[in-house]
Amino acid sequence: MSAAQENKTKIELINVKKSFGKNHVLDGIDLKVDSGKSLVIIGGSGTGKSVMLKSILGLIRPDEGSIMIDGRETIGADATTRNEIMSKFGMLFQGAALFDSLPVWENVGFGLIHGKGKSRDEARTIAIEKLKSVGLKESVADLFPAELSGGMQKRVGLARAVAGNPEIIFFDEPTTGLDPIMADVINDLIVESVKGLGATTLSITHDMASARKIADKIAMIYKGKIIWQGSVAEMDKTDNPYIRQFINGSAEGPITDESIAA
Repeated sequence: MSAAQENKTKIELINVKKSFGKNHVLDGIDLKVDSGKSLVIIGGSGTGKSVMLKSILGLIRPDEGSIMIDGRETIGADATTRNEIMSKFGMLFQGAALFDSLPVWENVGFGLIHGKGKSRDEARTIAIEKLKSVGLKESVADLFPAELSGGMQKRVGLARAVAGNPEIIFFDEPTTGLDPIMADVINDLIVESVKGLGATTLSITHDMASARKIADKIAMIYKGKIIWQGSVAEMDKTDNPYIRQFINGSAEGPITDESIAA
């Protein structure tokens, strides 16, 4: 990757706001993700992480602001432009979110068949290749999700996320429900997969071990705003009380105090 590519902004949110009734979930989000870099969003439950992710994906339309992908506005874009932009994305959902009625290979190749027009044979070949890249044997391809452990399902979800060689990958709580060892395996696979593709990634997680391993930069969202961002090293040195409380998992601090006061 050239220096010019590295410095290019892949995703940019400017003053993004979204309310549901009187609940202001996003209250002026400003965020940039550089091309080929990994940004991890941390923050407690109900702080707006998932709504922000869904807004970027176009599943929710913000009330105000701008969301740019490769310098192109996505909010209000026509269907053709939206489909073109969305073809850049891969996604690893929380809990893997596999189709129970489809065999593993077809789960991995679903987007290739239905989104990119690949034949079933071609999609199966690619799916098996991607399954191998996340440490699963070819024999897994014809099993159904219910026959897999949670860790194996997560690997299948990762294989599906990278199957179309996406430019941008979203990871939604990628290690939720996994034991510490399998979580670390998934973190390593994420890093390897992303580096292999040169993809830009945006992740949301509560797992600080995961955040530390996969992030180039970390940003914290609180009450619908990005209140801090920087590198892992900067995070460890910051005296920001919200960051300190969150990464230390402390019961005492401004997050708890404000929650009680509310």
